[in-house]
This record gives sequence, C-alpha cells and structure tokens, in this order.
Amino acid sequence: MSTPLPALFRHRRLPMLAAVLLLPVAVFLAWPHAAQAAGVDPETQFVLNTFAFLVWGALIMWMCAGFTMLEAGSVRTKNASMICLKNIGLYSIAGLAFYFIGYNLMYNNVQSVIGTVVWPLYGPSGDEIALLGGDESALSAVVDSGYSVMSDWFFQMVFVATTASIVSGTLAERVNMWSFFLFTLLLTAFIYPIIGAWTWGGGWLAEMGFQDFAGSTIVHSTGGWAALAGALVIGPRLGKFRRDGTARATPPSNVVLVTLGVFILWLGWFGFNGGSQLALGSALDAVAMSNILVNTNLAAAAGVLTALSLSRLVFGRIDLMVGLNGGLAGLVSITAGPDIVPHAWSVLIGIVGGAICTGGIKLLEIVKVDDVVGAVPVHLFAGVWGTIAVCIAAGGNIVTQLIGILSIGAFVFGVSWAVWFGIAKTVGARVPESTERLGQDAAELGMESYPEFVLMPEPADDD
Repeated sequence: MSTPLPALFRHRRLPMLAAVLLLPVAVFLAWPHAAQAAGVDPETQFVLNTFAFLVWGALIMWMCAGFTMLEAGSVRTKNASMICLKNIGLYSIAGLAFYFIGYNLMYNNVQSVIGTVVWPLYGPSGDEIALLGGDESALSAVVDSGYSVMSDWFFQMVFVATTASIVSGTLAERVNMWSFFLFTLLLTAFIYPIIGAWTWGGGWLAEMGFQDFAGSTIVHSTGGWAALAGALVIGPRLGKFRRDGTARATPPSNVVLVTLGVFILWLGWFGFNGGSQLALGSALDAVAMSNILVNTNLAAAAGVLTALSLSRLVFGRIDLMVGLNGGLAGLVSITAGPDIVPHAWSVLIGIVGGAICTGGIKLLEIVKVDDVVGAVPVHLFAGVWGTIAVCIAAGGNIVTQLIGILSIGAFVFGVSWAVWFGIAKTVGARVPESTERLGQDAAELGMESYPEFVLMPEPADDD
C-alpha cells in the first residue's frame, strides 16, 4: 500500500530528499550568473573556438553531398554516375591543391595581391608540436593563439571545395572529366586563392573596406563566373536548343534527389555562415551566431516562396526546380551580410534573391547558355545582389562593393575563359558526340546508375 501524501511529508528523511532534489535546480539557476561573473578562461575559449571551426567545417564539407545529390538528380540517368565521380574527385583535388599551394597564396604574407608559398608546408605551430610532444610549458603560447592552427586551415579548405562544386553542375553531361579536373586544380590552387588574398587575406580590397562576411562574391560569384566562362566555351548540350532558338525541356531524372540535395545544402549553410563568425568563445559570439543562423534561414525561406510565386508568371507553371533554386539564391544573397541585426532585412534580401534567380534562369534560356542546374543564376546573379545588399543594413559602401564585384568578376571570368579556351584547343574540353548521346556513365565508366533501366542512345534531332 502506498504511503498517504500527508504522511510522506511527515517522514524524517524529507528534508534530506528535498535538498537532493533542489540542489541541481539551484546550481542550474546560479551557474549562468557565476559563469558570467568569472568569465570564460583562455583555454576554454581556445577549445570552443577550435571546436567551432571543426564542427562548422564538417557541416560545410557535407554540402558536397548536397551538391552531388542536386546534380545527380538534375541530369539524365545516363550521366548520374559521372556526377558522383566528379564531385568526390573535385573535393579531393580541392583539399590537396589548397594544402600544397592555395592556402599559402591566400593567407601567408599577403602583399596586397597575393601571398607566398613557404617550405616546409603549412602545419601546426611550433608551440603546438611541442605541446603534442609533452612540453606543458608550451600550453600558454598555444592558448594565446585563440584556436588550433589546423582547425582554421580545415575550415578555410571546405570553402574552396564549395566554389569548385558550383562549376560542376553548370557543365554537367558534356564536359570531359579530366579537363574538368584540370580546371578544378587551377581554380582551387590559384584563381580562388588570389581572390581570397585580395579580400579575406588582407589584400587591396580588404584595405578599401570591401565587405563579404561569408562569401557571396568571394566564394559563390567566383564559382559562378568560372561556370559561366566554361559554359560559353564548351557550349550547350546536344539538342538543348532548337533551330528556332527555343529551349528543349530536359526534366530532372530524380526530383527527390534534387530536393534532398537542397535540404542538405540549406543545413550546411548554417555552418557556412554561422562558422564565419570565426569564434565561439564569448557571449557576444554566441548571440551573433544565433542571429546569423536566423537570418540565413529567413532569407532561404523567402527565396523559395518568391521563386515559386514567380514561376507561373515566368514559366507558365508552378515549378518545383525554380522554387528549390530560389531557396539557394536566398542563401547566397544573405551570405555577404548575415550578421545584420534587423531580421526583416534578411527576408527582403531573400525575396530579391529569389526573384533575380528566377529571372536569371529565363535569361540564360533566351541567350542560349546551357546551365544544367541553374548555378549561374543562383551563385553568380544572387551573389552579386547579396554583395550589394550589404550596403542596406550591414554598413557597406556602395562604391567599394561595386569595385570588388567588378574586379573579382573581370579577373575570374577572364582567367577562367582563357583556361577553358586553352583546354578546349589542346586536350579538349568536351566529350565526343557519341559519348554524349550514349551517356558518360556507360561510355566512359562502363556502368549505369540505374542498371534496371534500359538506356537507349538519343537520336539526332535537328528541329
């Protein structure tokens, strides 16, 4: 039989029981005030900052899976395996190229334009090596640096992989794999790091006050310019445009994969923008990071709804693919200034980004530029808008922002076009017509992504 409630309160052990139950509550309530009074010690700040770099970096790396799913679902089934190979290949190339060359050019001893490659290669500091070797006296010097040296390198590396992924989607289904890998090597070892040196590396644009918090222009427009140059040199897919100039529909092979890819990218973007706070060792950092994630989410949501609303007007139907790209455009647009405090501005920025992307997709069809996944409208057009939008609420100077946009665009597009043109005239940038019709999976890899399907070569169609 259970003890009646009044008797329980008369039990002699009640005071002890109450103390045990209430102690955790008291500690929980008092701890924030005690922590605030004591502050976070330097070693704890070091651990939190390093942990933030590593975790956010891992989340950004996961965006490569998002790009892979988006692209594999957007292309025809006969090319899906090649998309998977290209994406894991470009990530590997980006990591090695940035380690051996790119990071040094971007951050080491930057003299206005470009840094210098040092030997031995970039690695842990001398104090960190000593600490790993058991020298406890090195702890203070390590902690004073604020974060682990290689955690910063890892966080920066995953950004350059994102830039390369943008190019992959635009040129899908007709670019030669080895030619694409060669361009990726040059993009990640030289082109992107030079842009990074001008800006995040403390070069001439940084000295002018150019603002790009997480890379609307530095990452996304750079990838967009490189993709546009490649699309112009390589040309559209066979049969994409009819003789009368109208575009032939090439519906995605797997809408579910595309949608999954967008959600993965959306998730990864929280690391992309939130991690760009570059610290998590204080209350200020935590509050700023919270605002950044909220603004990122609001802009993406606004981009989706805007693109869906405009798709009927522009394309004559509610278009899921346009809506998905609108969300990505909202994310790109807010990336240059996600640290703004008035959240309503992020909604407006996302709305404009979604509208620009929707119009940009139609514009590329009109001018006969074949962009398989819409990467140029998403990353280039929305990236330019996002960099200008910094002037609205994040304190950017319009003249400086325009100088940055134009100089980066001219450099990246010019160099990328020259590289693609050189590749096309030497080793060849495009697969043979027979390979394109049969599909790169069967023709080059000897496999099919969906072996239960019977894939037939597409007949020539000149209408």
